[in-house]
Amino acid sequence: MEKFKQLLKHVQDMEPDFNKFYEKGQSAAGTRIRKSLSDLKKLAQDLREEVQEVKNSRKPE
Repeated sequence: MEKFKQLLKHVQDMEPDFNKFYEKGQSAAGTRIRKSLSDLKKLAQDLREEVQEVKNSRKPE
């Protein structure tokens, strides 16, 4: 559950850069968004693997 909370926080933390990029036209914010999305992808993959491990550990032998 902790990784899910991390994922949510990461998405929320990107909001100011999205506003700067789309509303104010700041190109540097676009670079930060792209990096954040790359980090988000890694977090999502880690969470996906954790979910798979938990799911497999619940299967009866």
